Amino acid sequence: MTFDSILFRDARATDVIDGASEPEIFGDLNLDQIIDSITHGRDDYNLKPFFYVPLTDVDSVSYRHEILHDLERDEVVTCINAFAAQMRAMRVQLAAATKLYFRWQKRRYFLDGAQIYCAAIDALARDLEAAVPHSSGLVAFLDYLRAYANGHKFQVTKQEEARIRDALAQVRYSILIKGNAVTVRKYAGEIDYSEDVQKTFEKFKQGKVKSHSTDMRDSPDMDHVEANVLDFVARLHPEVFGPLEDFCSAHASFLDPVIERFDREVQFYVAYLEHIARLKGTGLSFCYPQMLDTSKEIRSIEGFDLALAEKLRREEARIVCNDFYLEGSERIIVVTGPNQGGKTTFSRTFGQLHYLAAIGWPVPGREARLFLFDQIFTHFERQEDMKNLRGKLHDDLYRIHRILGRATTRSIIIMNEIFSSTSLKDALYLSEKVMGRIMNLDALCVYVTFIEELSRLSVQTVSMLSEVQHDAIASRTFKVLRRPADGRSYALSLARQYQLTYDQLTERIGS
Repeated sequence: MTFDSILFRDARATDVIDGASEPEIFGDLNLDQIIDSITHGRDDYNLKPFFYVPLTDVDSVSYRHEILHDLERDEVVTCINAFAAQMRAMRVQLAAATKLYFRWQKRRYFLDGAQIYCAAIDALARDLEAAVPHSSGLVAFLDYLRAYANGHKFQVTKQEEARIRDALAQVRYSILIKGNAVTVRKYAGEIDYSEDVQKTFEKFKQGKVKSHSTDMRDSPDMDHVEANVLDFVARLHPEVFGPLEDFCSAHASFLDPVIERFDREVQFYVAYLEHIARLKGTGLSFCYPQMLDTSKEIRSIEGFDLALAEKLRREEARIVCNDFYLEGSERIIVVTGPNQGGKTTFSRTFGQLHYLAAIGWPVPGREARLFLFDQIFTHFERQEDMKNLRGKLHDDLYRIHRILGRATTRSIIIMNEIFSSTSLKDALYLSEKVMGRIMNLDALCVYVTFIEELSRLSVQTVSMLSEVQHDAIASRTFKVLRRPADGRSYALSLARQYQLTYDQLTERIGS
């Protein structure tokens, strides 16, 4: 089996990654916050472009699911993390080799980078084989890694690096300092008196005394005296430093591009697994969704907003989970209820679940069956933008027209509190027109609105209602339940809150 990418079965798909830009929906669905949390501390991998390209077929999603199952095994992820640590150390050495000034110091840092790389390849090949991966992606990578580690080019690099390192370790020289003159010559067997000096002065030590040692600088940069000493040593030992120069020239590009790509791409999985592990520790569930490419009978049990869950985890608070499902010809979930009751969070959750599923990740919830879309469109309320010279209603219509012009039967549309700037009559008329277009497309949709009549518009619509408690302050439960919208429960809660129920009014009038 050939191997090109741990993210894609088809290597051609990798060509579009680094040119991808953040989708428009990320801000509305808080996906930008999610990606920021996941990639924090991994800036050197430039992972964000991987999140901007959702998959387009079920088999590609399954390819990633298999790899994630492998990486959930300790023996697999341990050797991957060890390899990543060595590759980071290698990059530090190679970066220093390009930034330092003096010739032989640059060469030694390059040699150290090559040594770390060779050790990392050997360790990964050995440990990953012992871990016995099961996914087609990691099995194919292991086959490639074996062939590469046993190949002529890598073996030559490793053998030459080791030989030069051993030769450098054998270099001995003497430095004679007289006044301002520094003489470097070959080591001629002179006696090393350092140990004798230490023993002589040991008898003068009297308990704990103040140290007068001078802290040495931590910078790897050499000064000009050290550099000149090293130049003279190189002249004294051309049989060692000549091969070092040749090695750095011949192996300037020793890093294999497939290995380098794997090192970056595998972090896409590891970063997410580490992120959700923290949330699992609070008792939240994640599952591998069943992906649908024809049926639209979707379902989610105990789903939640991943961005909000991470925020609440840091605050040591718990998130409320919600369920939803669609059956038969149902396509549009119409969400109504009081403000601050969880409607917008529910709509974000719906979009997040589908997007996270489409990039091949486990999704929040105990169970999920989700549709593999071609595009997600969102329309969330925005402040008026004076630059475009459009009023609030005009801007709503412009954005919705743009969405409906691009959406297909495989699209997902999320509308959140649109037409709030106009009258109820006009909002109802416009909403019916918009929903009519969506129903004609047979697209999946979440429609958050204050107009309850829309939930009864068609057999394609389903009513879900954000629940409130019947207490004095109409407390929000943040549960969004599948039931008919009647508005009465919330109205009664408001009446109690402001002491306007029949009993309360009668009591006040009577007094």
